[in-house]
Amino acid sequence: MAAVTQVTTSAERAAVMTTPRWYAHGFNRAGAYRLATLAASMLPRAVRVSVAAGVANIASLRFPAERAVVRRNLARILPGTSARELDALVAGVFRNFAVCFTDLITANRRADVGTLVAGVEGLTELTQAATAGRGLVVLTAHLGNWELAGRTLARDGARPTHVVVAAEADPAVERFLRGGEAPVRFVTRSAPTTSLTLLTALRRGEVVALQGDRALGTRGDITLPFFGVPALFPMGPFLLARAAGAPVVPAFCLLDGDRRYRIVVGAPSMVRAGDEAAALARWVGVLETMVRRHPTQWFNFYDVWGAPA
Repeated sequence: MAAVTQVTTSAERAAVMTTPRWYAHGFNRAGAYRLATLAASMLPRAVRVSVAAGVANIASLRFPAERAVVRRNLARILPGTSARELDALVAGVFRNFAVCFTDLITANRRADVGTLVAGVEGLTELTQAATAGRGLVVLTAHLGNWELAGRTLARDGARPTHVVVAAEADPAVERFLRGGEAPVRFVTRSAPTTSLTLLTALRRGEVVALQGDRALGTRGDITLPFFGVPALFPMGPFLLARAAGAPVVPAFCLLDGDRRYRIVVGAPSMVRAGDEAAALARWVGVLETMVRRHPTQWFNFYDVWGAPA
């Protein structure tokens, strides 16, 4: 989404201009997804999530590099945490990811995804922002079950919802996860006209949902302090909101102790011309607060603070 336009700020010019290399693994294949879905769908949810958590405890041992980088990230998020506590938190990250993943693939395109969601906090603010007659830019992160949140909000809302995603390396995985009928329209950042499509949707009063915790390696990335250390973040969502005159609404789908989800919606805010960098800084502050509260649900299995590869 950083392709909306260019921002001429000193921070932007200092951004690394190469494409980030995010985490990938050999199991990201449609066959593995179908097999996992078939196995998970045969079990009641209470059994399914317990099995998923147990498998994660064992399977995570096969990914020592990923465990190490998650541990370093957690140590930065929660300074002063003991080695034993960090080990427990790392295990929690893998367990929570497994639960969120199995819920996503089994609820994929189903009409009853709302049964997984216990409630929505901040729905009043979201409704009020929607009544302004403009579109909404819903900004989330790789925190909790973000794709499930998009489907739930789209199902409950009267407006068409467009979810911006990175294209999967395997087109078969793309078709499996996001093909067929769904309450949302998935938009990949592949075509040069994507930004115009999203801008037009917002001007029709529709909803565009994006993730704001991973830099894209473009001129739209700027460096901001994140847990006290500089990190790159995408400017695109705020450029889009300013161009459309639409408010930015933070939203997160978090796994609670009873293993149901709670969607938390933050206060909407407008982005004025020249205020895009400040708006991004406010978002990073919100993200930092949410990640600190739910560190084992932040699923970034790479060094977020490292230079893009």
